Amino acid sequence: MSVTTPVTAALDEDPAMKAHKEIVDFVADFTIETTPGSAAKTPSYRDHLAAGTKIAVTFLPGSDYADTVATAQRLKGEGLIPLPHIAARSLPSQKALEDFLGRLQGEVGIDEVVALAGAVDKPLGPFDSSMKVLETGLLDRHGIKTIGVAGHPEGSPDISEKGLAEALAWKNDFAQRSDAELYIATQFCFESAPIIAWDKAIRASGNRLPIHIGVPGLATIKTLINHAKACGVGPSMRVLTRQARNIAKLMSVNAPDSLVLELARYKANDPDCGIRRAHFYPLGGLRRTAAWARAVAEGDFTLHRNGRGFSVNRVIE
Repeated sequence: MSVTTPVTAALDEDPAMKAHKEIVDFVADFTIETTPGSAAKTPSYRDHLAAGTKIAVTFLPGSDYADTVATAQRLKGEGLIPLPHIAARSLPSQKALEDFLGRLQGEVGIDEVVALAGAVDKPLGPFDSSMKVLETGLLDRHGIKTIGVAGHPEGSPDISEKGLAEALAWKNDFAQRSDAELYIATQFCFESAPIIAWDKAIRASGNRLPIHIGVPGLATIKTLINHAKACGVGPSMRVLTRQARNIAKLMSVNAPDSLVLELARYKANDPDCGIRRAHFYPLGGLRRTAAWARAVAEGDFTLHRNGRGFSVNRVIE
């Protein structure tokens, strides 16, 4: 039997309070990304993020995984939790993978990674997909307890819908065989409808992996469009292209408040929702996106009267 407390009663009576709580709950444990290049330009991550925040360390084409190790080591030293990316197609050999994992454990001490194919057309070695990396069993043997794997709410220009479905089924099966816990880490989108439809569709097809959904950070419309084109973001980019027709808006900063509100509502009210966490892509810079995400997580925002978005109460430069 459910018990109604004064707080829950107030939430039931006040839709704005309810929406506010849903948004805070959705963003409270957000994760965010960085790169070794961005790390070189960031004097202190703790100026922007709370201790214990999880930060994915992206592996870009042409990078050296020693840079990933060094960045992860620095983040750990600042009291943050690094989530190194393992880009399968950028690994020249299985020995290189073993060395990478050994250094991450020996020099940093991690138990979570994100295993992706990587943005390289032609593999440098034996791994053409993250699944080939997982199949080696090396992540289990190096003490990796949690693994993020790729998900594509709007499809992928490089993989057919059938291929994506088969890969997701394989990852669900692997999760049952592995000692590690798996979750889906997605690319960013700009609209909630494609995300919600995708979550429902993969759930109906048997997906049981929790989803960490990609959210675009604060950036100008022009910057977001350029990143979206480079990353193969699909139909949800129409939200930006409509705004881009207005030249005055092209250089305005866009915040993902409407997207966050709608996904928070979906997560709170659909018991079958597979989304568990928001993962921010700081496309306009870490400082700005981190400040916005922290303000939201701390409840320092005001809902718009039309119910379609919200604004943080802090000045974010």
